[in-house]
Amino acid sequence: MIPNTPIYSTMLTQLASLVTTVSPEREQIPVCAPFTGQQIGPVPICQAEDVREALKRARMAQQAWAATPFAERRTIFLRYHDLLLRHQNDLLDLLQIEAGKARHHTVEEVLDTAINARYYADLAESALSPHRRAGVLPFLSQVWEYHHPVGVVGLISPWNYPLTMALSDALPALMAGNAVILKPSEETPFTALMGLQLLREAGLPTDLFQIVTGYGPDLGSHLIGAVDFIGFTGSTAVGRLVAQQAGQQLIKCSLELGGKNPMLVLDDADLGRAVTGTVHNCFSNAGQLCVSIERVYVQRGIYEPFVTRLVEQTQALRLSKMIGYQKDSMGSLASADQLSKVSQHVDDALAKGATLLTGGRARPDIGPYFYEPTILTDVTPDMLVYQEETFGPVVVIYPFDHVEDAIEWANDSEYGLNATIWSRDTHRARSIARRIQCGTVNINDSYPATWGAVDSPMGGMKQSGLSRRHGREGLLKYTESQTVARQRLLPLTPLPGLKLSHYAMLMTILVYLMKYLARLR
Repeated sequence: MIPNTPIYSTMLTQLASLVTTVSPEREQIPVCAPFTGQQIGPVPICQAEDVREALKRARMAQQAWAATPFAERRTIFLRYHDLLLRHQNDLLDLLQIEAGKARHHTVEEVLDTAINARYYADLAESALSPHRRAGVLPFLSQVWEYHHPVGVVGLISPWNYPLTMALSDALPALMAGNAVILKPSEETPFTALMGLQLLREAGLPTDLFQIVTGYGPDLGSHLIGAVDFIGFTGSTAVGRLVAQQAGQQLIKCSLELGGKNPMLVLDDADLGRAVTGTVHNCFSNAGQLCVSIERVYVQRGIYEPFVTRLVEQTQALRLSKMIGYQKDSMGSLASADQLSKVSQHVDDALAKGATLLTGGRARPDIGPYFYEPTILTDVTPDMLVYQEETFGPVVVIYPFDHVEDAIEWANDSEYGLNATIWSRDTHRARSIARRIQCGTVNINDSYPATWGAVDSPMGGMKQSGLSRRHGREGLLKYTESQTVARQRLLPLTPLPGLKLSHYAMLMTILVYLMKYLARLR
């Protein structure tokens, strides 16, 4: 059950005190636990002047931080890695309470944040140090590539993964020499604040990473108008507004947006692994996961046994609000808005002729926002659940005969975030994966295979976003590239006294020569 002790209340009060605000008299946002709907603690409703104060502090701190050697930054981040793992149980408790997750789904967040801290601590120096590049003329041209921090990075993070979406995006920005101002979701601010507390305990300068709390429509434009880079994770509709405002400011942006993610189960798949993977991929965090699967296409030869076993395993899931590990459990939806959207999609589909195989009901007897894991078939294009992102524990199953049809249907979406393919023939699966219009494609595993590959870029195609997190791209996007060149001996402009026609002939010969020299390397 949810702790309701003086010690716990004191901890939340201390976390709320980390919010950057110029006035202690701000109105408060009540933060409630999805499991019960009860308030667990308040945070300030920050105003435009709080963003300006955070920006002023951040700019001063960033100047010193940009001059800090990589070795010192690395030490802080590796210490943070250890602190995350050491305080794992406290973080898991808070994630369960604040986000309504089953505990085994919260573990992914803590491990992901620790992995990102270690990865960027090790990568930053090699990726960001000056590099020699080829010049116009070999031996005569010297060129260096530099990467400078953009300055102050603004991040707007969502409620569904309040630790990893806040901290794992902030870490590469900080490691690249920037300051960060984070606006977490008003529904889950305490998890981000605990992440900040541990980062400062690891040795990060106080003003280098700050958090302002409040409502997105009120703070978002002020933040975008103040920073040098904006990162946003959330809905495609809001992402368009963020991109529009970033364009008006001529600042770079990174957007991870919605998805209607497909899964293809081929007739040579390992049926047991495919069914278990589907349950994990569809119902982790009650389906409130940007890379969660909402559409499953199953080849006709294994369709019936696949559906039978999927329904059995789905019905074995238990809705639970227990704090602690519980096998085969699923947590709550995060809010009344999420419950309303999920109910609307399912009710609309059933009213228009879809078949319900299991689930399909809200469960207020367990908690205010619980909804049963749901499987639908016979879904048609006139139903909301066919194309719109549900973002809940609802999956639709479709049979197919030919792989070409499944690929076409998988790509028939405005989104292109994540996909999964199940097949024993890895070569065939990889060939199909390259034809799926998604930023990440998993083979014989659910989303952790690509999400956990932090050395590779992760992001969406089409309406699922811009830019990438993870990998070198996830670090370099927080920098400005600069090229510095030195020309020796022979200038690239005409020599005094040399006819322009002779200069043109000389340069043409050199360009031809470079072609052949390049082939010899």
